[in-house]
Amino acid sequence: MIESRSTRTELAAAPAISFRTADGVELRLRRVGPEGAPAVLLVHGHGVSSEMFALPEIRNVTDVLADAGYQSWLLDWRGSSRLPHNTSGQPYTFDDVALYDLPAAMARVRAEIGDRPLFVVAHCIGALALSLSLTAGLLPGLAGVVAQGVFLTPKVSTAARWRVLIGSELMGSRVTHLESDFRKVGLWNRRTLLYAALSRKGECPDPTCRMVHGGWGMGATLFEHDHLDPRTHDRLAELFGAIPLSVLPHLRQMELAHAVVRWNVDDERYRALPENALDQADRIDCPVLLLSGSRNAAWLDSNKLCYEVLADRNPGVEVRYTEIPSYGHLDTFIGRGAALDVFGHLVDFLDEVSARSA
Repeated sequence: MIESRSTRTELAAAPAISFRTADGVELRLRRVGPEGAPAVLLVHGHGVSSEMFALPEIRNVTDVLADAGYQSWLLDWRGSSRLPHNTSGQPYTFDDVALYDLPAAMARVRAEIGDRPLFVVAHCIGALALSLSLTAGLLPGLAGVVAQGVFLTPKVSTAARWRVLIGSELMGSRVTHLESDFRKVGLWNRRTLLYAALSRKGECPDPTCRMVHGGWGMGATLFEHDHLDPRTHDRLAELFGAIPLSVLPHLRQMELAHAVVRWNVDDERYRALPENALDQADRIDCPVLLLSGSRNAAWLDSNKLCYEVLADRNPGVEVRYTEIPSYGHLDTFIGRGAALDVFGHLVDFLDEVSARSA
C-alpha cells in the first residue's frame, strides 16, 4: 500500500502535458509510474475522463501497473469530461478520435519514452476508436493492446438500438448535450422533464447515479451498482460529464453494421481510415486482449463475438478473450474490487508479451 499511496501522490503532483492534434484540438496527458519502464497509454470511454483510471479511494489500475513495473500515461481525448472541447468545441465523430487524437497521443508519448515498449489499454468508445486507428495503420510499433467492453464488433440490445435511433433523430437537433449531473439542469429548465424522464428508473435515490447507471436513458446499465465503493458513488457527478449527442448517428451506424465503420465516407480528410475496420483487421500487428464483464449490459457479448470473428477470419491476428465473472461494463475499472478481480488479467498479459520481446 505504501507504493500505491506514493503513486497517487506522484500523479496528483504530475503536471499535465498539453499537446495539439493536427486539427488543432488541445488534449492532455498525465504520467505516473517508474521511469524507464514499459509504457501503457490509458484511453478512457465517453462521458468520463482519465480520472476513471486514477480513483484515489480504491486501488486503481495505475497503482497496480506501477507496482508491476509499468509507467502509465493517462490520456484525455476530445471527449473527456475534463476538457472544454467536449461541450464547447466543434461537433465530432469517432473518426476524429481515431485519425487525430490517438496518433497524436502516441507520438507525444513516443517523444518521451523513445523506443521503450508501448501498450494501449482502452475502454468502451476509446476501444472503438482504437480499433479504427489500428486497422488504418496509424499506430505502428505497439507492443500490445487491451480493449475492454468492445472492439471491432459493437453489439447492443434491441432496446438500446431503438433508443439510440430515437435519440439521434428526435433530440439531436434540439439538445446538443445530455448532462450527467441533474443539479446542473435545475428544476426550472425547459429540459427538466426530459432529464427527469431519462433518470426515472433505478432504485438508487441519487438522480445522477440513475442517469449514469442507466446509460443516459439509452437502455443499458453501465455498471454493477454494488461493485462501487461508496466514496466513488458519492462523486459520480464529479466523474461524469456531459454527453454530446453529435456522436449518436455514428454509433448507430456502427451498431447496425456490427462493425466499426468510418462516418466521413465522402470527406477526403478521413481517407486514411478504413470504411470498415473489420475488413482490415489483418493490419493489426500486435497481440490483443479482449476483456469484458460477464454482465456487460452496454455491449453485451461484443468482445466474445469479436474474438470468434477474428479467430475465424483473421487467424494471423493474435487475440484472446477473457470474461470477468459478475462484472458489468464500467466497474471493470472503477469497481472497488477491480484490482483483485480484473487488473491481474491485464498485468499477466502485459508481462507475457513483455517477456517475449525481452
